[in-house]
Amino acid sequence: MTEPPHPPDPAPASAPDAAEFAWLARRSFSIGLLSFGGPAAQIALLHKEFVADGKRISEGRFLNALNYCMLLPGPEAQQLATYCGWIVAGTRGGIVSGLLFIAPGALAMLALSLVYVTFGASPLVAGLFFGIKAGVLAIVLQALVRLSARAMTSAAALAIAAASFCALFLFDLPFPLVIVAAGLCGLLVPRAAATPSPAQDERGAGPAASRSLHARALRILATGIALWALPVAAILLLLSPGHVFADIAAFFSTMALVSFGGAYALLSYMAQVAVETNGWLTAGEMLDGLGLAETTPGPLILVTQFVGYLGGYRAPAPFDPALAGVLAAGLTTWVTFAPSFVFVLAGAPYVDRIRGIAWLSNVLSAITAAVVGTILNLSVWFAINVLFATVTVLDAGWISLPLPVAGSLQPWSLAIATGAGVMLFALKRSVAEVVIAASLAGLALRMSGLAS
Repeated sequence: MTEPPHPPDPAPASAPDAAEFAWLARRSFSIGLLSFGGPAAQIALLHKEFVADGKRISEGRFLNALNYCMLLPGPEAQQLATYCGWIVAGTRGGIVSGLLFIAPGALAMLALSLVYVTFGASPLVAGLFFGIKAGVLAIVLQALVRLSARAMTSAAALAIAAASFCALFLFDLPFPLVIVAAGLCGLLVPRAAATPSPAQDERGAGPAASRSLHARALRILATGIALWALPVAAILLLLSPGHVFADIAAFFSTMALVSFGGAYALLSYMAQVAVETNGWLTAGEMLDGLGLAETTPGPLILVTQFVGYLGGYRAPAPFDPALAGVLAAGLTTWVTFAPSFVFVLAGAPYVDRIRGIAWLSNVLSAITAAVVGTILNLSVWFAINVLFATVTVLDAGWISLPLPVAGSLQPWSLAIATGAGVMLFALKRSVAEVVIAASLAGLALRMSGLAS
């Protein structure tokens, strides 16, 4: 699994010039606005903006950053955005890039949550979502093709990707287990040691540099943990330990630490606790929230904000229901995403120093192949659920296979997805143009009564 050589990257600047920081802020805000389609499309968008077009990060360093983020709990695309910002402009750049990646989607989810509980399901919004879901399918497939072209460089990589897909799609194995197995396979694949670049040698030389690196990591960990816990401590002091805000903070803080495998891996657990145990919302509302998160920019895990909003709205005392919903949504977003910043900003310098170690390079390359299999699993799952109204599950012992009912094929969804694919692959249109066209097509079909 040999990757092509790439030029050395400079260490992230501790004090980037104003022009570079302004470029990062503008590009990060644009990414946040256009980050539709879940992690596959978002990772492809980050690659386009920072590697292919922006020329700020090399191919090899981007893939190493992706591998590291895939190992962490939490939304990998948001963590990758933070990592890219750190490479370009240091700690401040990482914070700005990560925040701007989240902000548009978080604000959109907050607004839609308010509309949802105030006015109910809107035919206008439903029509827009109908088209966007189909368009996003083409975006995810484009991302799969791009990532496969970069990562599938050997027979071993193809085998690991195929095995990862089967483990997830057929056997429903836990995502962390798949990643660990891929890493172990990487240890068995011989590969020549990478030659560290001069920049890498300088960053890794000497005990003084190591001590400084460790001290920096400890400062970030201590600061991050304190900031993460601050809202929870305020709730316990100002309200009661049994208040819904305390339950929300405890539940979503726990989820932030165990959320390996992305949002889909957590949906059943989230629904069980939020719906059955705490009664914050119904099962139907949980599905509506997922639909909102799938069709707004930002990580899919922003569905947690919708859950938090409804939990606060329905147990508001001593606040007004709308205010309680907003506060609960903000609290949910904070405790969900704050750990990701800590993991990336504390750990990224270590990854940067050790990327020339041969055995670790083997492991990370194997994990990259497993990521392709993971995204293929997501693509198939998404296609089945977007294009078919009814899906059954064939449970044959060890194998659990989702099967679409042929008669439930939604032809208009297929037509929009096909049109979006033509725009992306043949006409080379942007993601923003595809999303706008798909949403307008879905709205026209719904308003005309052709699609229900």
